[in-house]
Amino acid sequence: MQLEQIFKDNRRFLWGLSYRMTGSAADADDVLQETFVRLLQRPPADTEEPLRPWLVRVAVNLSRDALRRRRRQSYTGQWLPAPFETENNEDALAAFDFAAGGRASDAADPSSRYEMLESVSFAFLLALELLTPTQRAVLLLRDVFDFSVAETARALRMTEPNVKTTHHRARRVMREYEERRFVPRKSLVERTGRVVAQLVELLTRRDTEAAAKLLAANVVSVSDGGGEFFAARVPVVGRAKVAMLLSKLSKAAERFDSKSRVVELNGLYGVVTERENAPPGFAGKVATLFQLGGDGLIERIYFVMASRKLGALPAAGVAEIRE
Repeated sequence: MQLEQIFKDNRRFLWGLSYRMTGSAADADDVLQETFVRLLQRPPADTEEPLRPWLVRVAVNLSRDALRRRRRQSYTGQWLPAPFETENNEDALAAFDFAAGGRASDAADPSSRYEMLESVSFAFLLALELLTPTQRAVLLLRDVFDFSVAETARALRMTEPNVKTTHHRARRVMREYEERRFVPRKSLVERTGRVVAQLVELLTRRDTEAAAKLLAANVVSVSDGGGEFFAARVPVVGRAKVAMLLSKLSKAAERFDSKSRVVELNGLYGVVTERENAPPGFAGKVATLFQLGGDGLIERIYFVMASRKLGALPAAGVAEIRE
């Protein structure tokens, strides 16, 4: 098979795996490129064997290396995944990941417990941070990409008993996430947009007290400036504190010549904002993601400002936040 066809058949699958392994679109791009460089320079010796397990092994190893490097480095403030644009359609994202010959998850199979869109949500990616790189690889292959124990062992060059033990330990770590599992839905994104529109209107009118009522009692705001820009270095927790933070940000925004674009990011309602006249210390581009709770109130707000994490996002157009 020609390299061009191999790349076409596998690039989406490998990028999706690498992104979930690293939480970084830039790292996923690098892993994808390096995987095919190695295929060119050091192809597998056995040309009769299927190529997919070899590609997965290389991509996972490179992803684990990237993940370990990132964790060894000190990080200023809170770390958040790099957001990327997703379609407001679960089937479309599933096709994105399985177009390369993967298998759509069988809902009746207990091993394939996480949906494609759920597995790129910030809630899921942050939960994965508690796993070791190997646990993360095993959990993703087994519970997201629906690999069997034998397929996972083959791809990672592990014994089947080791895969089972690692998988069991990874699932045990994920128990806290399971208790508050977040599954994105198109309808949820639409509802979130309506709540955010109300929130913006109230903040514009300086009605902070009314705006606070749209926030969950235990709402959390997390900001990732990567040490480049002014950002809260610890999560802001609680309705009153987050409402005050949003009020201050709303007032500060009036000083900037900004343009924004509403977009779905990682299955969440998001807004990408660009500031043309941002002074030193202030981010020129910000991605804000909103997560709605079961009570219809905003329970998580993520601000991503670190420039390396926003390269995959298209430039913001002139668009107003709307219902």
